[in-house]
Amino acid sequence: MDTRFANKKVFITGASRGLGRAIAQAFRAQGAWVIGTHTGIGSPPDAVCQEWIAVDFSDLSQIKTCAAVVLQAEPDVLVNNAGINKIAPFIEITPEDFQAIQQVNVFTPFLLCQAAIPGMLRKGWGRIVNISSVWGKISKAHRASYSASKFALDGMTLALAAEHSSNGILANCIAPGFVDTELTQRVLGNAGIQTLISAVPVGRLAQADEVARLTLWLASEENTYLAGQNIAIDGGFSRV
Repeated sequence: MDTRFANKKVFITGASRGLGRAIAQAFRAQGAWVIGTHTGIGSPPDAVCQEWIAVDFSDLSQIKTCAAVVLQAEPDVLVNNAGINKIAPFIEITPEDFQAIQQVNVFTPFLLCQAAIPGMLRKGWGRIVNISSVWGKISKAHRASYSASKFALDGMTLALAAEHSSNGILANCIAPGFVDTELTQRVLGNAGIQTLISAVPVGRLAQADEVARLTLWLASEENTYLAGQNIAIDGGFSRV
């Protein structure tokens, strides 16, 4: 067993499925104590995390409660993975939908970063990895709400890096492209996925464990100098 993260505590939002689950599994496999959030719908998730926090990030009071848990837990690593999206033509976006997306995708990471930093300062070491999106580096029609949130997440991460890198706290974003998850399969179907693949130079979707491995490295002691970056892992999609 790889013990690169032995004696490290990792807090991951949205850890019960998809990309968040793969990230949680990767940290757990390398010896971390993993605390994950899930929506609280249905029975508690399985043992991919040692601890689970049920939280609905659409509820402001629950975000604040989760932040209090982070403050008390003092994680060495914080991974803000939970996010929501709703595609709509710009003039049809409702203020309620726009605000809801910003609350989950930007305001929640903001509060959780605020809660994690005091413990990291005390230890003189910490890693923050914010999961952005390729739509936080480029955009397209009907993505205004989501892109606004992910560009904002990048800006916040950059400001964090400017302020706290000298304290041993390295903050970065990862911008995944199209990841082969159950949600992707269900939403797009085979025909939609083939259309996407034709636009990706590598010629396939990303696997969740590929994004997880990048997250591990950014969060590890091997990363000693990379801060304030928004790294696209998208098979070249955003560069061609």
